[in-house]
Amino acid sequence: MAEYAFLTTWLLESPRQAVWEALHDQSRWPGWWRGVEEAEELSRPPDGSDVGTVARMVWKSLLPYRVEFEVTTTRVERPHLLEGHAVGELEGTGRWRLYEQDGVTAVLYEWNVRTTKPWMNLFAPLLRPAFEWNHDWVMARGGEGIAALLGCRLLATD
Repeated sequence: MAEYAFLTTWLLESPRQAVWEALHDQSRWPGWWRGVEEAEELSRPPDGSDVGTVARMVWKSLLPYRVEFEVTTTRVERPHLLEGHAVGELEGTGRWRLYEQDGVTAVLYEWNVRTTKPWMNLFAPLLRPAFEWNHDWVMARGGEGIAALLGCRLLATD
C-alpha cells in the first residue's frame, strides 16, 4: 500500500469556537466543502458521546475518481482537537488541531493514510504527484468553504 503524510494549515479570521463547530458537524460538510460528496453519521455510542462515532465519507476532486471510507472518532478535546481513524479506500489517522490568538484561528490538519485501492497502489509511483495535488486542491476548497460559511476572511492556506 502507498503511504501519504499531509499537513494542511488554514488561518481564519474567526473565533475558534465557530471553526470548531463547523468542523465538528461533519454531516454539513457537503454543503460548504467542495469535494465532499457525502458525509453521513452511521452510528453514535449509546451515551451520545463523540468518541466512537462512525461516519461514512465520499470525496471527489477534479480528478476522475472518488474515495470512500469510514471514520471512527477516537479523540475529542473541545474546542481544540478532533481525531479519527479511517478504514476503507483510505486507511489511517486524521487529526484536527485548532489554535486561536487575537481573533484568528489556526487550523492544522494532519492526514496520515495509505491507499487500499489496487489501481492506486499499482500506479502510486507514477501518480503520487497527482494524488498529492488532489489532496491539496480539496483542502484548499475546504479553507475557502469554511471561510464563506463563517463569513470570515481566509488569511492563508497551505
